[in-house]
Amino acid sequence: MEAFVLAAADFAGRLGESNQPDLLWARELQALSFAVHIPLTCFGIAFPAMVLFVEGLYLRTGDPTYRALAKRWSKVMLLMFAVGVVTGTILSFELGLLWPNFMATFGDVFGLAFGLEGFSFFIEAIFIAIYVYGWDRLPPRVHLLTGVPIVIAGLTGSLFVISVNGWMNHPVGFDIAANGDIVNVRPWEALFNENFWHEYVHMYFAGTMVVGFLVAAVYARAWLRGDRSKYVRTALVVPLTVAALTAPAQVVIGDWAGRTVADLQPTKLATFEGLAETTEGAPFHFFGWYESDGQIKGGIEIPYLLSILAYHDPNATVQGLDAVAPDDRPGPVNTVRFAFQAMVGIGTLLAVLGLFYAGVYWRKRRLPRTRWFYRGLIAAGPLAVVALIAGWVTTEVGRQPWIVYEVMRVEDAVTDASGLPFAFAAVALVYLALAAAVVWLLRRLASRPPDVEVAEQVDA
Repeated sequence: MEAFVLAAADFAGRLGESNQPDLLWARELQALSFAVHIPLTCFGIAFPAMVLFVEGLYLRTGDPTYRALAKRWSKVMLLMFAVGVVTGTILSFELGLLWPNFMATFGDVFGLAFGLEGFSFFIEAIFIAIYVYGWDRLPPRVHLLTGVPIVIAGLTGSLFVISVNGWMNHPVGFDIAANGDIVNVRPWEALFNENFWHEYVHMYFAGTMVVGFLVAAVYARAWLRGDRSKYVRTALVVPLTVAALTAPAQVVIGDWAGRTVADLQPTKLATFEGLAETTEGAPFHFFGWYESDGQIKGGIEIPYLLSILAYHDPNATVQGLDAVAPDDRPGPVNTVRFAFQAMVGIGTLLAVLGLFYAGVYWRKRRLPRTRWFYRGLIAAGPLAVVALIAGWVTTEVGRQPWIVYEVMRVEDAVTDASGLPFAFAAVALVYLALAAAVVWLLRRLASRPPDVEVAEQVDA
């Protein structure tokens, strides 16, 4: 997600100075790849477990409806993985080609994480092929077990990648010699850096929310159209239950993440609010616009709230932007503020939606009946993706102007190659073609009536 948020900063009008005439294009090219790839990784994190859960229901009950649903979802899982392979390959090349100084300088530090991620990728690729091909070819319990490595590899692959991002926000595991060389590299220390833990848990729950609400949104649309079949009900309840349990928990995890940021990156925390001066009992403003004079115009001020969020103490002192030199401050401030508020606001709405569903189901043992709930559920899918992207914008733009926090600036990492606008156009065309192919394949898969697939499973 690194370059995506860098591009957001560029659009807002604060470009770093560099010898690279196409710095903006370098950032936007990497941004495009991350913006496409990040939502796909959510399916690798959360979807395999949902597929196995539904297949487990079939093994426990013998109901062919569950088997038909699991088989159809496994095809979607394979499709998302295949597209993720393409976008991930492009992304990996871009990291080396667009940011050569970053990779050359610190490759020995975080290279272990990328190497282990490669092992996870190959394990996932092997077993996802066995799982999808093994329907009707492997004994049922053996087939279910072949899906377990897919779940594990999806979790470990994301773990190693996020550890690199955590390291970029809290670089450890190396020393800098007097001549500027990186020495005494300690890759395991870099891998399990202090910033990694909250980032990984936060991303895991975010990915689960995205997949849960997106999949539920598809079947909420069918529910509104009057389809009350067991197939649709199961396909709605499973991801919705996962999302409903995850969304409220994400509020607690977000509190943990915020307090970690307050300790390790206090300037980033100040940017969340636009806190110009170090303040005891710092307030927080909802909405409003940060002005160059350090004032928030048009916002709703809640006294002491930032101190409470950061330190659980209304009288705690929060470091302001004035604690660092102007050139070392994140920016644009409003980009970070709006992204943070969008993430928190949408996350809160999703948590309320999940709690409403959980409350109705716990009290009445049925799904909500109001049509407004299902309309909200349809909107929750894309909103969860927006919250995901906003969270990464908060994290990465809030680290500016550093690509490695307080060690290397973004402008010092970029390539001096030319022709980047043409590369951007070429990659954009590839992604458009991929998007068209995915839409066509998903529509073709959805056009197959579920009852026909259930009937085929009975005959199998």
